[in-house]
Amino acid sequence: MSKAVTVSRPRRLRGTITPPGDKSISHRSSIFNAVANGTARVTNYSTGQDCASTLRVLRGLGVNIDAKPSPDGNGDTLTVHGAGMDGFREPDDVLDAGNSGTTTRLMSGLLAGRPFQAILTGDASIRSRPMGRVIEPLRQMGAEISARKGRTLAPIVFHGGSLRAIDYAMPVASAQVKSCLLLAGLRAEGRTQLRQPAQSRDHTERMLSAMGARVGSDGLTAWVEPGELRPLDMEVPGDISSAAFWLVAAAIHPDAEITVRNVGLNPSRTGVLTVLREMGADFEIRGERSVAGEPAGDLIARSSELRGVEIAGDIVPILIDEIPVLSVAAALADGKTVIRDAAELRVKETDRISATATWLKAAGISVQESNDGMTIVGGARLKGAHCQSFDDHRIAMSLAIGGLVSDGPMKIEGAGAADISYPTFWRDLELIGGSLG
Repeated sequence: MSKAVTVSRPRRLRGTITPPGDKSISHRSSIFNAVANGTARVTNYSTGQDCASTLRVLRGLGVNIDAKPSPDGNGDTLTVHGAGMDGFREPDDVLDAGNSGTTTRLMSGLLAGRPFQAILTGDASIRSRPMGRVIEPLRQMGAEISARKGRTLAPIVFHGGSLRAIDYAMPVASAQVKSCLLLAGLRAEGRTQLRQPAQSRDHTERMLSAMGARVGSDGLTAWVEPGELRPLDMEVPGDISSAAFWLVAAAIHPDAEITVRNVGLNPSRTGVLTVLREMGADFEIRGERSVAGEPAGDLIARSSELRGVEIAGDIVPILIDEIPVLSVAAALADGKTVIRDAAELRVKETDRISATATWLKAAGISVQESNDGMTIVGGARLKGAHCQSFDDHRIAMSLAIGGLVSDGPMKIEGAGAADISYPTFWRDLELIGGSLG
């Protein structure tokens, strides 16, 4: 991830981008089909390192998965030979989730209560991220689990156990935690019920339902009953978190029009569109359609006059990953943008509140941090700067979008981190007219 890239401001931005397959849906398509009874074909699977980590962990548990790259590098085609709900075998080695929190937390739900021992770990970032939020409810379900720092940090060791359903009030609104517990509930005795404090992404409920699971939701409560899954062939729609970079790029550049094709438009993921619309961004959705039960469409974004807004409350969990790039839009908007209720950003791949504030200040923007967010005073011009990505993919790409409008070159250390979720990001930046050095 030590690669350094310099981005300079182009005179205009034009082009059509096809973003990588949605990370969240890619993870789930391989994990869920791995425990289905039969073989499934998944196209446009994300080529990012996080989703590759999921495949590595599943293979370590004996699941046969064939992957073929597409000629344009935009997505792989998988053939997943499902092992069935109880078909995992004891791994020969430690399971390595790399940098992927989704892999770590979702696989914890499937490893809990297995009749063998398994150790799940990841890189330094994963070993510092909070895992007690999944370990504690899994232990309440009867799983025997140990981990570092009082069962709060990876590596996580699964020792077996017999799972029973629980009625659990989740302390945070997290799609990863919810998905972990729903997966565990597929093998638990009774109905597992989860009460969320706010709405989170519902990809898990949608996909499990399409695969025949007894799963449902009522407001903020999700539930699942034990059962088997049937395989699901699917095309993974484009990742709206990746599309968000190009939407912001078009909105903040004075001469821009960018089309982003085949983007997933799940309502539990489109908070970024809601905020951009409130900021005054000029964009439209065309060709709306359904892809394997997930809504999708094409987005066309143009140069805009933006205004500051408040980002807080129930919308935060459904745009938490997009806040770093929305902060770039806030820096160029007229007036203040206040971000609150986003403390979760401090325990991502890096402390994204601190990292975002650090580089914006270096680029001449007034930013004040709080425990759960920041206040950004917009209306200034971004200066060129020499900044660190902190090996965080979303920080690296947000810096690049800032470089498209900065008065001087934006040098980004650790730019290779973009590969974690968007391996073709730098190619696509040049495709729309961005200048790299």
